[in-house]
Amino acid sequence: MISIIDYGAGNIKSLQFALNKVGIDSQITTDETTIKKSDAIILPGVGAFQDAMHALDDQELTSFIKQEAARGKPLLGICLGMQLFYESSEEGGVTKGFGFLTGKVKKIPNNVKVPHMGWNNLIKHRNSALWKQMTDEAFVYFVHSYAATDVDTNTLVASTPYGINIPAIVQQNNIIGMQFHPEKSGATGLQLLANFKEMIT
Repeated sequence: MISIIDYGAGNIKSLQFALNKVGIDSQITTDETTIKKSDAIILPGVGAFQDAMHALDDQELTSFIKQEAARGKPLLGICLGMQLFYESSEEGGVTKGFGFLTGKVKKIPNNVKVPHMGWNNLIKHRNSALWKQMTDEAFVYFVHSYAATDVDTNTLVASTPYGINIPAIVQQNNIIGMQFHPEKSGATGLQLLANFKEMIT
């Protein structure tokens, strides 16, 4: 069973539907006892970085999620959820993130249309269990105005070109991030979620 953290930052029913499609049982919760018993945690999210961190702090989830990650529990961040894993974001004023990953979240340069919205291709950087049965023609669906910068290249599984090379899939041990929405990314998104399932079972 996977716990999807419900902190008021996005439509998570569509994510749960996609997880069901690949055979992942999930529960939408903020209950610490329930989350502790789960096999993995998903932190989804849309909206502003600062608001999301404040919501997690208000629900006393920030330190708890850090504890679960330190125990080695697989933790998947999606879209804003991935950005929260970094050291800080400049969105809405500089705000500290979880600090699981090296890097800072900054606005996408204005030499391209912002927000970055729609389908874009993934460029593989290294082998990972997340990339199983994926191809070089993989396209996924993005909706975001900010992206991680100055990241540790050793964590980079795939990027996407959009004015700059935006980190799209990252992994450092049990910490995994997807900047796009796998639940909106058709067969490719479902394959990635299926790969995540294999990694945690």
